[in-house]
Amino acid sequence: MTQMGEQVDGSDTLAVRTGAATIVMDGARKARGGRAQNRVIMAMAVVFGVYAAIGGRLVQLAIQDEPEARVPAARITASRPDLVDRNGEVLATDIKTASLFAEPRRIVDIDEAIEKLSTVLPDLNYEQTYRRLDSDAGFVWLRRQLTPRQQADILALGVPGLGFRAEKRRFYPGGPTASHILGLVNIDNKGIAGIEKFVDDQGLADLQATGLAVEGHLEPVRLSIDLRVQHVIRDELAQAMERYRAVAAGAVMVNAHTGEILGMASLPDYDPNNPVNALDKDRLNRASAGVFEMGSTFKLFTTAMALDSGRVKITDSFDATRPIRIGGFTINDFHGKRRVLSVPEIFIYSSNIGTAKMADAVGIEGHRAFLKKVGLLDRLKTELPEVAMPTEPKEWKKINSITIAYGHGVATTPLQTAMAAVAMVNGGKLFPPTFLPRSQAEADEIAEQVISPKTSAQVRYLFRRNVEKGTGGSGSRADVEGYFVGGKTGTAEKVVNGRYSNSSRFNAFIGAFPADNPDYVVLVFIDEPKPEREGIGATAGLNAAPMVGNIIRRTAALLGVKPEFSHESGALLVSQQ
Repeated sequence: MTQMGEQVDGSDTLAVRTGAATIVMDGARKARGGRAQNRVIMAMAVVFGVYAAIGGRLVQLAIQDEPEARVPAARITASRPDLVDRNGEVLATDIKTASLFAEPRRIVDIDEAIEKLSTVLPDLNYEQTYRRLDSDAGFVWLRRQLTPRQQADILALGVPGLGFRAEKRRFYPGGPTASHILGLVNIDNKGIAGIEKFVDDQGLADLQATGLAVEGHLEPVRLSIDLRVQHVIRDELAQAMERYRAVAAGAVMVNAHTGEILGMASLPDYDPNNPVNALDKDRLNRASAGVFEMGSTFKLFTTAMALDSGRVKITDSFDATRPIRIGGFTINDFHGKRRVLSVPEIFIYSSNIGTAKMADAVGIEGHRAFLKKVGLLDRLKTELPEVAMPTEPKEWKKINSITIAYGHGVATTPLQTAMAAVAMVNGGKLFPPTFLPRSQAEADEIAEQVISPKTSAQVRYLFRRNVEKGTGGSGSRADVEGYFVGGKTGTAEKVVNGRYSNSSRFNAFIGAFPADNPDYVVLVFIDEPKPEREGIGATAGLNAAPMVGNIIRRTAALLGVKPEFSHESGALLVSQQ
């Protein structure tokens, strides 16, 4: 029993011991498993935490409006007032547009981005764009003022890191119709030429700088020009350049009672909506920024000067039988009559000899003083910044006075020549030209009396006689039935290589209508015209005069000038009796 018990006891003890060892082993195993599980949970929590932080940051970046914040404030374009013509037709206005920018740090593949952009913007400069994108800059402009189609096409590319900024762009509905008057703005909508620059100089630039130039608060700027007249003038110039194969042409129409400019154009011109060639030499505004010897149109001023001086009467005559020889030069007539000519004949036949003798009767000092009084020797004052200074001899001698009498030796702008002509036919009142509305009362306040009303009436008579058919005047092709057009031609030889060339001309015509009491003065010039057809000449009477006639024919009714046919009706009635 004892042994069995011992055995049993031994067996029991063994069993007990064996069970204890099993329990100890299981406990140790469970302890180790718990610690491992905790480490896994902790690792997973860390991983989830990191991803949660990254995700949160991505969401924050996604909802943040960074492009707006990164656009430099100085680049935001300012508003400009509309420019309208005298009838309220819009000439220039602001439109909304989009500009393309990039955030280089967000561009994944620069080459791919440029390649895709080039499909929409084929003129994109690859090297320049690459340098801009291969930087740490937060913001760079890629292209300003896109079209809506370009913006839509770029959006469709799906290139990350590109964005658009809403801006203002100047739009000119008439395109090049009035480009030299309206001028230009730069990429930031600042006026840099023409009336656009004038408006800035009058205070708009200061309003823009202080942030007070707010869209909707700016009143339109009304101009004196009539868009209908402006279109006709430019259209006639374009046709004439083609017809006479000229290198340039220009024209201006002025209200003879106020000095308001109704229209002015100079061709070649440019499109202010796409002014890529605006600074080319041949795009110069020749009407106000170019100076030219105006040829025989100056005989208008010489004749008015002689009559107004009292030293010459309209009934006087001068011997034009032989040329004038002075200082090694010979002054001759183009189509000389070789006889004594009356003052009206000198004007109608455009005699250089007779005109020179009238200037000589006044004298050198009186001649220069008269041209200065009528504004032909000083820089013109007007709203346009582009105005040239006339040129004259440093010292006036007799030979200078004689040649200047018929338009050689003094160079002026066509615009100031037109303004001086206005004073010759409107009763003697000289105004500075204006591209803004001006009332009759305002004009009278600033008018300067430069010749007597009597002299002006005589000039109007000569004007009409020069255009009236049957008188042999050089301006007959400018006549328009019913409107009593008057005027004076001018054919000037251009200086080529320091010498006057008889094959290179600058032609002009100054017209006024109705000639008995002119409402408007029109000046046209055409540079280096060729004969319209073989066998005829290319003088001003054959090209510049008909250009003025066409402009008057197309615009007179628009301006409310009524034709008058009573004198013709009277003649018909007499013939029927």
